Amino acid sequence: MRTLTALAVALGLAACAEPPRLDLPSGPAVGPAELQPVGPLLARADALAISANSAPALAGSLQSRAAALQARATGLRGPVIPPATRARMQDGPRQGALP
Repeated sequence: MRTLTALAVALGLAACAEPPRLDLPSGPAVGPAELQPVGPLLARADALAISANSAPALAGSLQSRAAALQARATGLRGPVIPPATRARMQDGPRQGALP
């Protein structure tokens, strides 16, 4: 009930406030868009096409990197806790170990 009363008071106070004035331009303040030269765009497209020809070298690099990551992952798949420690943990705490 208090929430509704507080909401009604807040809405009532907000309704009394004067709306902000937005200074919008009345006419076309900005001229028409200018066309940009196409030359740099075509040069960049040509550069990308040339770099696409080097894709086999990039693929070989990626394959060797993937193989290195697979070898690293295989090395990490071993047990995290050494077997002797795991066996000791499985036995549980010893009675009277704490003073």
